Amino acid sequence: MEVTFIGHAGLFIETRHGSVLCDPWFNPAYFASWFPFPSNEGVDLGRIGNPDYLYLSHLHHDHYDPQFLREHVSKDATVLLPDFPLDTMERELRGLGFTRFIRTKNAEPVEMNGLTFTIMAMVAPTDGPLGDSSLIVDDGQTRIYDQNDARPIDLETLVSLGPFDAHFLQFSGAIWYPMVYRLPDRAKQALGRKKRDNGMARALRYVESVGASVVIPSAGPPCFLDDGLFEFNDFDGDSANVFPDQTVFIEYMRENGHDNARLMIPGSIVEIETDSCRIQHPIAEDEVQAIFTEKRGYLEAYKARKQPLIDDVKATWPVGQVDITKSLKEWFEPLIQQADMACLGVGQRILIDCGTQAVVLDFQKRTVYAWDGQDCDYRFYMQPGIVESCIERHVEDWINDLFLSCRFEAERKGPFNEYVYNFFKCLSPERVQYAEGYYAELAPDQQLFECDGYRVQKRCPHLKADLTRFAEVEDGVLTCTLHGWQFELESGRCLTSDDAHLYTERIEERVEVGAAPAVK
Repeated sequence: MEVTFIGHAGLFIETRHGSVLCDPWFNPAYFASWFPFPSNEGVDLGRIGNPDYLYLSHLHHDHYDPQFLREHVSKDATVLLPDFPLDTMERELRGLGFTRFIRTKNAEPVEMNGLTFTIMAMVAPTDGPLGDSSLIVDDGQTRIYDQNDARPIDLETLVSLGPFDAHFLQFSGAIWYPMVYRLPDRAKQALGRKKRDNGMARALRYVESVGASVVIPSAGPPCFLDDGLFEFNDFDGDSANVFPDQTVFIEYMRENGHDNARLMIPGSIVEIETDSCRIQHPIAEDEVQAIFTEKRGYLEAYKARKQPLIDDVKATWPVGQVDITKSLKEWFEPLIQQADMACLGVGQRILIDCGTQAVVLDFQKRTVYAWDGQDCDYRFYMQPGIVESCIERHVEDWINDLFLSCRFEAERKGPFNEYVYNFFKCLSPERVQYAEGYYAELAPDQQLFECDGYRVQKRCPHLKADLTRFAEVEDGVLTCTLHGWQFELESGRCLTSDDAHLYTERIEERVEVGAAPAVK
């Protein structure tokens, strides 16, 4: 089996039974803020444009490049579809002209003319744009795992599908946090170090669990070439930068006792066999190393080449052509009014401040209105042009467009609230209902108890302690005394961890005249 690395998460897999093109990304993404690093301008597009199979892990635009797929990939390719509940990916690809599809089932192998494909699908609202996936390819002699930037949780099943000869995975950040937050420099640096360390540690845990013979860091980092974003790049191994490059992770693996990582750049070809791995780069080894050791100069030259393209993209942003307040009220308010679980999860006001117009998304009153000085727990300061662009194009997932662009600033009170960002992924009735259904399945039906004016789930999200026995409440904060975890009763937010949430509902909301009914 031969695998050509085509940049970021992109792979072109060639086997004796056919070829697979995975996650090709060539055009700038997210309002021209993200570019592939290293550059994949030299990849032979004709060589990869006629695959037997096409696999897209998810619809984030650094994996799903519609312009490239439309212009350069044969529509005779058979598309391998992950087992996502919504058919958004199939609709997108049919719109580009693809007609042949294989609908896989989660973690179930599919045999096709000598090749076996297995796709691990993740379907939580937090996974990608309402879904993410990873791919196993087996040609009868060699088996590889393309994890890209998915985060599978069923490791037992994953390991049972091995052993693996090669493992391609993300190790670097793909996020706007903490760079866009208005924080003191020292606080931002501390959060950046934590984010960087956690990202590489998580990747290492996957490496150790999967146990492949060879590990190839991929799926990031992107690079930022526009003015105002350029310093987001990690030029000097900055421990507070969330975008470490491939060489940093390879060294991290060595420091932790693993010497089986290999470096590839766009155009590199790896020949993988059960007991060997040979890599051929498209340029000399010293030139490969210079990309990383002389990164600032490399990116400055890259920036100069791409600046006209960036300028052309920015010139398309409408400014002053859209009534932002009126448009968001007409669009978002009906969605908020049907999002019972999201309203409970957010439980606060969100401000979108575009300078000349500022809009409040009020998840308490379930309405949208012009800001008049109200206190808001989340504040986003956004360029009007990109907000107007999202409105004009009716973008149903602002995470996969505006937020990942990093072209905004933010403030918040308290810890991260995943319900806030999940709402911005669900800007259509179909998406809202999907997320609401997912939350409802997790809601503790008939497992609520009354506590300080609220109905609260009976089991602590941490280690499932019985809160009827171990809960104490003071000043609106519930403490599970078994392990000390704390939750805000009004919103259910966990005050001791970013990734937990307590289901709560105010009892009087059921009897207030005109109040929307609480839903379990």
